[in-house]
Amino acid sequence: MHFTSRPRTRKIAGPPFLGGWGQGVVTVRFTETELSGVWLIEPMPNIDDRGSFTRTFCEKEMADCGLATRFVQHSQSHSVHKGTLRGMHFQKEPYGEVKIVSCIRGAIYDVVVDLRPTSPTRHRWKAFELTASNKSQIYIPPGFAHGLQTLTDHAEVSYLISQFYVPQASTGVRYDDPAFAIDWPMEPSVLSERDRTWPRLDAALT
Repeated sequence: MHFTSRPRTRKIAGPPFLGGWGQGVVTVRFTETELSGVWLIEPMPNIDDRGSFTRTFCEKEMADCGLATRFVQHSQSHSVHKGTLRGMHFQKEPYGEVKIVSCIRGAIYDVVVDLRPTSPTRHRWKAFELTASNKSQIYIPPGFAHGLQTLTDHAEVSYLISQFYVPQASTGVRYDDPAFAIDWPMEPSVLSERDRTWPRLDAALT
């Protein structure tokens, strides 16, 4: 099931900028979605005749929303072809990870699926369009599978990750699993063999 965001939004006003923007300027908007714990983070560019200045991360602003602030790995992916699909990935407990995902070149269709056993929204999904121009970020807590499909050629994606990569805990579920029925924008043009052959949901979580 695809959700739209609920109206739980915080606008964070930052301190004075060296570039000349003053106290009280809204720098980031945080919106929690119907999938509890998943947040849409929207940096708000400050624009003048020189161009723009955008804050993309602030430890205090994250902590004020009750979100993780320590990310031990920063990674990027580059997908050459439009329609490339990556997912659906997660790390098993006790190595569950928080991710912050953003698109730094091109555009992607970013998807999260709730796999938390006791969650009232278990097996439901939500999608976001992330682009280099909108600068939006998705905060994904542990207990979710994550995947994406590129909407442009040469899409680049940035990941902030709270846990170190643990190969034996790294796993996934099928992008086309009928248990989720994710509505992808198009048939995958490129898909790794690993992502093509992830097990169905029940087998993946055992």
